[in-house]
Amino acid sequence: MSVYILIVDDEPDVEPMFRQQFRRDLKSGRFQMEFAPSAATALVRAAEVRDPSLILILSDINMPGMSGLEMLPKVRAQRPDVPVIMITAYGDAETHRKAIENGAVGLLTKPIDFALLRIEIDNRLGQAA
Repeated sequence: MSVYILIVDDEPDVEPMFRQQFRRDLKSGRFQMEFAPSAATALVRAAEVRDPSLILILSDINMPGMSGLEMLPKVRAQRPDVPVIMITAYGDAETHRKAIENGAVGLLTKPIDFALLRIEIDNRLGQAA
């Protein structure tokens, strides 16, 4: 079974950074990554994919248009089976509280600790197997 992670961020440098960090996993086919430049695009993509192979959504909070926090309850309603981790440059207690209240399973602060993210992805892969 092919599994993938949906990453939602409006910053153009996010995709190459993630692809570099997980290049071995991507090359080996351990999982795939898909990138959405906005919350609206991510909602459409999450609705289209009805395969349980979507194992995780990572979303930036601050984006133009719909923020990650505004997207969160909508994507959780569409796909309650898929955990969402929010990413923010502002790791304050209020942001964390709002993310968890709206259904996020966690919050990562920028710069992203990729070792910590790898553990989370490994856990999700184990659950999907």
